[in-house]
Amino acid sequence: MAEIRSVGVVGGGQMGSGIAQLAAVSGLEVWLHDSDSTVLSKARESISSRIQSIVSKGLLSKEKGAEAVRNLKCSSNLEDFRSVDIVIEAIVESEEVKKKLFGQLDNIVKGSAILASNTSSISITRLASATSRPSQVIGMHFMNPPPVMKLVEIIRGADTSDDTFSTTKFLAERFGKMIVCSQDFPGFIVNRILMPMINEAFHALYTGVATKEDIDAGMKLGTNHPMGPLELADHIGLDVCFSIMKVLHAGLGDSKYAPCPLLVQYVDAGRLGRKKGVGVYKYSKI
Repeated sequence: MAEIRSVGVVGGGQMGSGIAQLAAVSGLEVWLHDSDSTVLSKARESISSRIQSIVSKGLLSKEKGAEAVRNLKCSSNLEDFRSVDIVIEAIVESEEVKKKLFGQLDNIVKGSAILASNTSSISITRLASATSRPSQVIGMHFMNPPPVMKLVEIIRGADTSDDTFSTTKFLAERFGKMIVCSQDFPGFIVNRILMPMINEAFHALYTGVATKEDIDAGMKLGTNHPMGPLELADHIGLDVCFSIMKVLHAGLGDSKYAPCPLLVQYVDAGRLGRKKGVGVYKYSKI
C-alpha cells in the first residue's frame, strides 16, 4: 500500500476547503487549487480560522495548529500538483467538467498518484475513462461539511485496484472518518436514498400537501431527522440536488427519479439555497 504524504485538492469551495483542512490537520502537505484567486484567498482564511477555533476549544494543540496552517499551500496552477500522492477533486457536479479535469491531472501528476473524486453521484468508471490510469481512480465522497460529518463513501470503478482502494481507505481513516463502500451505481448509497426523499418533499410542497415548515417539522419530529428535507436541500444547494436527480433519472431509467418541477423552477430562478441567500427559505446572509 502506497504511503500518502502530500495531497492535492481541487476546488476552494466549502467541500474542497473542508477536505484540505482535514488533510492539513492530519499532518499532510496540502496543495489547494482553485482557478479563482478570490475563492482561494477566502478558503485560506476560512481554513485558518477554523483551525484556530479547534485550537481554542482545546481539541488541537497550538503546535499542531500552527503546523496545520503551515502545511497548507494554495495555488491557481495545477502544475503545482506534480509531486502529490493523491488528488481529491471537489468541483462542480458535472461529468463533462470532471472528465476534463481528470484528463489534465493525468498528464500532470506523477505516475503513482491516485485520482479521487468527491462526486456524489457520477460514475467513477466513466471518470476513469478520461485517464490513462483507471486502476488508480476512485470515488471518495465526503459529506458536507467534511470536517464535521463522520462519513466517507468510497466507490470503486470497474478497474480500481485493491491497492488504490486500501490506500484511499487508510487516508479517510487517518482523517478520522468512518467508511462505507458502494458499488459504482448512480447515486451510490447515500444519495440513492436521500435525493429521492428530498425530491418527494418538493412534490409534497408542489402539490399542496403541506407548507414547507410543516413538511420539515414532520420529518424532524416524526422521524428524528436533525434537519428537514427542504431545509437540507437548501443546505446542500438546490442545483446540486437537481444535478444528482438528473444523474439518477438518466442512469436508472425510472420516472420516479425525475426532478420535481418545483425543484427545476427554483434552480431556473437562481434560488439555489443558503449559498445564494434564497432557496426554499430566505436567509439573511449570503
